[in-house]
Formats: sequence, structure tokens, C-alpha cells
Amino acid sequence: MAKTPGPTLFVLFGATGDLARRMVLPAFYTLAAEGLLPDDWILVGNGRGDVTHENFRKHVHDALTEFGPAPAKGPWKEFASRLRFAGGGFNSDDPGSLLDVIADARSSLGSSAQLVHYLAIPPVAFPETTEALGKHGLADGARVVYEKPYGTSPSSFRSLNRLVHRVLKEEQVYRIDHFLGKEATQNLHVARFANEALAALWNRDHIESVQIDVPETLGVEDRAGFYDATGAVLDMLVTHLFQVAAEVAMEPPASLGAADLQTAREKVIRAFRPIDPAEVVLGQYTGYKSIKGVKRGSKTDTYVAAKLWIDNPRWRGVPFLLRTGKRLAESRQVVSLVLKRPAGPFASLPSQSNVLTFDLAGDGAIDLSLLVKRPGVALELDPGSVRLPLSELPQAEPLPPYVRLIHDVLLGDRSLFTRPDGLSATWKTIGPLLDAPPAPAAYAQGSWGPAQARKLAPWLLGS
Repeated sequence: MAKTPGPTLFVLFGATGDLARRMVLPAFYTLAAEGLLPDDWILVGNGRGDVTHENFRKHVHDALTEFGPAPAKGPWKEFASRLRFAGGGFNSDDPGSLLDVIADARSSLGSSAQLVHYLAIPPVAFPETTEALGKHGLADGARVVYEKPYGTSPSSFRSLNRLVHRVLKEEQVYRIDHFLGKEATQNLHVARFANEALAALWNRDHIESVQIDVPETLGVEDRAGFYDATGAVLDMLVTHLFQVAAEVAMEPPASLGAADLQTAREKVIRAFRPIDPAEVVLGQYTGYKSIKGVKRGSKTDTYVAAKLWIDNPRWRGVPFLLRTGKRLAESRQVVSLVLKRPAGPFASLPSQSNVLTFDLAGDGAIDLSLLVKRPGVALELDPGSVRLPLSELPQAEPLPPYVRLIHDVLLGDRSLFTRPDGLSATWKTIGPLLDAPPAPAAYAQGSWGPAQARKLAPWLLGS
């Protein structure tokens, strides 16, 4: 596979929306600054508004100023010259000005330029946009990036999947989950498969529990309408947390190639046991209902804690404890493998003291906590820990997850993207919870969530 992509025409649907402003446009500028874009490329933003090319460039400049990286004079001028905007929306009946702008861009790049569509739009708009790509001749040979959630229920997933495969071949589809693009998430399999000491303990004989914690201090004020129609289960559990659990639990792949990595990840997802609603706690933080854009009397969950079981020989009997929520005490993104207490010769040892932790936030880090002898004449134990920040490795060049994943799209590498067989299995796993969700319990902002969750499982964080 070529390491440098050829001429590329990148079409960003929803280019003036929140996701594009916060994530996609900064990622694209970072790729340009790092020299990771093709020599020849053009980015065409698309939206309903009648926005001039120059006004779109100003919008992008403002987005980079707010969310970074700040546009520098030299690189920005070159970057801005490659930005276009096609207004008037885009659907099967009316393509707006997109076809004309694409034709003009192709006259500069050449007719063989790779076409990449990024759907930074609400999931409800995926079907119409996909159909329109096919109708207007923009699907052949294109790569199409879909944001999560890919469906909002088992039935909507199946419907969307059928539609997408009527218009596109599977190898054209890139279902993005930015947690898979995190440096430390990738180390979940790299550190394990490259180090025999870790590979040997990676099973039910040595691991007591796996805890995946993504608490957030942020609320939902900036996207209340979307969130109130989605909630924590659909926004985080069935997407990010399930995919991270699969990274932890997958069997060794035949190789680290895209197809083999995807196959290993999707195979273990099929072993996920359907979630038991009795092993789930949902919550909603106090004050949520007063937010503008939240429906009156909303029962949307802003917190979820759940036990996940994996029915295969390696993990049978080991609980995977998944927890995430808004307005909690801390913002963290951690995967903790809690090791079992060894049998003898110590009469008793504190629980959850031997822990291997992958910190997924930022550039990532790996932590190891162990019980050790406290220096002195007495035989007394203390917990000790060591930390390996991944950014401090020699010649480390960490990339934010959206930057890494968009670069993979440009290269045609689907290793870190999801497949429909695995997504189908995640919807089967979550089905019982969607059919009979427990009522969300109220919790105070700045807490660790509902008290019921602490009875569900012994959490490392907030215990």
C-alpha cells in the first residue's frame, strides 16, 4: 500500500456544523501541517447555506483559531487556497451546487483523483445522502466515511446497512469510531502481542475484571438536541466502549493487516452476551431537564454503568465493567485490567492493587500498579506504580485520533474502522437493554453517578 496518497478530492458534508468545526477541519489542517496530505488535493465543504468560497475559508480559519491548531500565516495561505464550498444542500432531487464545484475541482486535480466523502452530518441524514451519492454518480470508486452512531436501533442499523450496500461496496465504507484511532487504544493489542509477559496474563486465569471508564465533567449544553435523542447508551456504550472492549478481548489475529485485525475484533464481539438490564444502572444528572433543547420530562440517560460478559474460553466469568457519563467528578479515559490476588503465602492482600492501566486520553500512557515491600525492617506492603507516557518514547510522533483515521482513509487502510458483522453483533448485545431500560436514577453534578452503580461493581475510579 502506498504511504503517500495520490491526488484527492475530499467532500465534507455538514462542513459548517459542530463536528466539522471541532474535529474534522482541525484534523485536516494538522495533516497539512505535518505533510501527510497528498501533493494535490482540494477540500469541498457542503451545506444548505449559500456560502461563498471566501466566507467558507473564514469559517475554517475561525474554527482553527478556536479549536487549534492555530493557522500560521504561510501554511494557512496554501491551505486556504485549496478550500471550496458548495451550497444549496445535497439530496436525490437537488444536488445544489456540489456537482458543479466537484467538476471544477476535478479540472484542477485530474479525472482520476480519489474521491472521499465525509458525512459529518446527523445520523438521520445518512440514508438520504447515501442515496443521493448513488443517484448523482458520486459513489463509483469513492471512499465514504460515516460517523457514529451507525444506526440508532437494531432495525435502523439493518435498514441503513442494506441501503449503503446497495450504493457502495463494503471496501468503500469507513465507519469511524475515533476511540479506535487513539494511540493507547492501539497499544491494547500491540503491547499484548509484542510482550510475552502481558500475553501470558491476558486471560481469565489471571484477570479478575476489565474496567473501561470514560467519565466526563462536561455537560450537553452545546448539543442538547442531538444528545436528548440519543443518550449515553447509544452515544458511548454501543459505540466506543464496546469497540474498546473488543480491542481488549480479541484473540491474536493472523496478522496485523486490516482484514485480519477487523476479523479478530468482530469475532469476539459476536461472543458478547446480550446485556442483562438487571446488570445496568442508568442515570440522569440533576438540572439536565432545564437545558434548552431538552424535551420536557425527558428520560434520556446521561450516565450508564453496565456489566458485559464474553462467552468464550479466554474470558468466560470475567466481568467487563463499562461506565461513562456526563457531569461526573473527573474526565478520564482509562482501561484497567485488574489482576487476581495470588494464592499464598500472604494471608490477605488488598483487592484491586495489581492493575495494568491504559490511559487513552491525549497521547496516551501505560500504568502498572503493584504491591511491593515498603523499605524498612518490617515486612509491610505498599502499592507502587510506574507510568510510561507514550509521547516520551524516542522519535514519538503522536497524532490525534481523527488525524490518524482520516489519514488512514486517504491511504485506503480500513484496519481501525468497524465492519457490519461486528456492528450487527453489538446491536444484538444491547437489544435487551433497549427493549427494557431501567429508569434513570438522578445523580448530583460533580459526583461519580448514581449510588446504585457502586453496588453493581467495585469500581477503581471513584471508589
